[in-house]
Amino acid sequence: MNAIVQPRRPDFEAAAMRVPDLTEVMATERVAYPVPWTHGNFVDSLAAGYPAEVLRGPRAELLGYWVAMPGADEMHLLNITVVPAWQGCGLAVVMLDRLVDECRRRGLSQLWLEVRISNTRARDVYRRYGFAEVGKRRAYYPVVEGPREDAILMSLGIAA
Repeated sequence: MNAIVQPRRPDFEAAAMRVPDLTEVMATERVAYPVPWTHGNFVDSLAAGYPAEVLRGPRAELLGYWVAMPGADEMHLLNITVVPAWQGCGLAVVMLDRLVDECRRRGLSQLWLEVRISNTRARDVYRRYGFAEVGKRRAYYPVVEGPREDAILMSLGIAA
């Protein structure tokens, strides 16, 4: 019998994302995405006071990060990334748990996100977490070449 071995979730520490983190964050963006966020996207988000965190392993190595934008009664997840070498360890769920906790602290009742229609792995993670697909944004994501890619709009109700 063949068993599928899941990588073990590493020990981690979460901390607020800071400008000095952006060198590693940008290196990850360039590896993880064909059209990454820009340094300016991160700087602007931090300057606006958006909640953002980095996860670091026991040797202070970057494991993942997220950035979200609060609204009147909701939060919009703008970017969530697990360093490719650590994907499949459950770190996306760890970060979603932390983001939901942040929503609860702020008294927010809804969490929204967009995900590339082609990113079936992430869509599966979000569905298993409890997000519902509630719409589509046509030509939302830029691509390296060709027409822009549609996004699936997903939503999660946050219980108090």
